[in-house]
Amino acid sequence: MMRKGTPKLSSLSRALAMLEAIVADAGVRSVAAVARAQGVPVATAHRQVRSLVEQGYLARHGPRCHIAGPRLLRLTGALDAEKAVTVAAAPVLHRLAAGLGCVVQLGTLDGDMVTYRIKAGSGAEALLTRVGMQLEAYCSGLGKVLLAALPEREREDYLASGPYPALTARTITDAGALRAELTRVAKRGHAIDDGEVADRLYCIAVPLSVGDRVVAALSASRTTAQAAPAADARVIAGLTAAAAEIGALARQMLASESAAVT
Repeated sequence: MMRKGTPKLSSLSRALAMLEAIVADAGVRSVAAVARAQGVPVATAHRQVRSLVEQGYLARHGPRCHIAGPRLLRLTGALDAEKAVTVAAAPVLHRLAAGLGCVVQLGTLDGDMVTYRIKAGSGAEALLTRVGMQLEAYCSGLGKVLLAALPEREREDYLASGPYPALTARTITDAGALRAELTRVAKRGHAIDDGEVADRLYCIAVPLSVGDRVVAALSASRTTAQAAPAADARVIAGLTAAAAEIGALARQMLASESAAVT
């Protein structure tokens, strides 16, 4: 008979502690940074994370960071379309950012705000946004794409909710002008932010759908000095292809979850 009860599996406890720390960090810091904050040897942390990724409890979020994986989300009952695209998108967006040579972001609409979920690419640290940050929807490419995809009644409710403060001299601040802009965005399938959020910042954004519902948007950002209208078609094509790939991966994840439940 054991006098002190069932012995703890110390290696399992340490792996679970690392899993909890990385999920709470939400992909902001590298594995090494999280390990140092937890007082865990970096080599040990990398071995733990590698096993957790292989089992689906964590998912890669860029070259050094991680977020909750599909298996963990299924266990918690938290896998919905928005979370599925966030998990599926990270490797796709890092590849796209490298190919386009710019910063690529994914955002979702939460009420009246855009929440930035993923940010990838060289120079990402210099851009004013950060993962987890929220920004008013009316002034960004991501926000305009997401607003344009709303049902008409919801879009009109948003347009009636002003005012729309100017962030720069180019920001659209009139509800009628914003309505017309959203109509153009819906018709052409992409939005452009030409210095509306910040001077000298040029962004192109496209919708990301899962099934027939737009659940997120992707954007590519450059400075206005780097942007050239001739390059817009290539950027839009890259964003559109990435959105289709991510949407397909997210549908597969949701289908797997549904099959596991039934």
